[in-house]
Amino acid sequence: MKWWFRRPLYLQIFVGILAGVGLGLWLGPRAVHIKFLGDIFLRLLMMLMVPLTFFTLTSGLTKLENLRSLRTLGGMTLLYYAASSLVAAALGTAVALLLQPGKNAAGLLYGAGQAGAETFSFREALISWFPQNPFQALAQGNMLQVIILSLILGVGLLAMGPRADRLVRLVNDAADLMIVVTEFVIKTAPYGIMALVANMVANLEVKMLAEVGLFLLADTASMLLLLALIYPLILSLLAKAGPLRFYRQSAPAILVAGSTTSSGAALPVAMSVADKAMGLPEKIWGFTLPLGATINQNGMAAAIGVIGVFAANLYGFKITPALLVQFVFLGLVLSAGTAGVKGSGVVISGILLQTLNMPLALIPLLASLWPVIDIGHTICNVTGDLVGTVLVASRLRSDTGKSQTAGPAANS
Repeated sequence: MKWWFRRPLYLQIFVGILAGVGLGLWLGPRAVHIKFLGDIFLRLLMMLMVPLTFFTLTSGLTKLENLRSLRTLGGMTLLYYAASSLVAAALGTAVALLLQPGKNAAGLLYGAGQAGAETFSFREALISWFPQNPFQALAQGNMLQVIILSLILGVGLLAMGPRADRLVRLVNDAADLMIVVTEFVIKTAPYGIMALVANMVANLEVKMLAEVGLFLLADTASMLLLLALIYPLILSLLAKAGPLRFYRQSAPAILVAGSTTSSGAALPVAMSVADKAMGLPEKIWGFTLPLGATINQNGMAAAIGVIGVFAANLYGFKITPALLVQFVFLGLVLSAGTAGVKGSGVVISGILLQTLNMPLALIPLLASLWPVIDIGHTICNVTGDLVGTVLVASRLRSDTGKSQTAGPAANS
């Protein structure tokens, strides 16, 4: 047993998936008898959703308290992170709309049909995002209202300044607690996922396999478009930097990101790249890269758009303009609130489905695919942080040059 618990979590989950496939094929309909293990795992995920989202998002905003002394650097960095995440989420949604994964398998997934198709009014949907009773939003698990509430409270804590120090410490401690609890829950993932995959395989149809292939294609295409189109355009047009040279310099960080599927593990390498290979100032990369590893998850933002369309198709939701706006908005907010924990993307996917009032039956399928697709997600996350660092350094150099040029002219 000690040997097993020493194995990396991703390996344990992979073994659990294989065991689930084997059990599903062997047990057939009898696999329903072990499904209770998966149901417990899903309930634990649902337990996490409200407090994890509330505290991590609020805590993330409070960490920006020193931006007054770094107003220009912080403003540029946050603007880039917000804009790039919105673009990534919109890109993932657009690619999924083009390929329509799940369209031909509506009703085949276990749990489908629990949420019927709904026609959205954009105005009413927008109004419903804002909580009338915050305690009711928390108690009912209305995730969009919880997200808005956490953003408002985070801004309020920032506005209070030093008077909020005790509250800020409390929120940060609570966020740390939720990340620790999330780590505990994720450690049960191999067993819960094994049971869920066994039950899913026992009920899976060939049509679903084809739709899974389309989902993988949409997710991979989104990542490739980010790397081959969006990032080079930002570098060429906004940062006036050569994309090929950038990718040559960034290669060590990209390789570590892909091999570890951890933005945190790639952070020291990304810092070394920015410092030694790119020659960027430490005051810039020392701020942008650690912050980006926390709140700038472009790969995850694009994946949320793909997952949203995939789930809507599987569950028979009508994809309206208002629902598409929610996909993009959630891509921005949920990716920024992703906890730095292995497998946290599965938790975020559960929060996405819960927010959209969709069943969680898709979770085992996503969990079985996550070790594969998370490679591209992490590469895009880390590359996006480095692109932002190059862009901010370029804009600050440009602004400094202009001010130095204007200074003597003004004095003459």
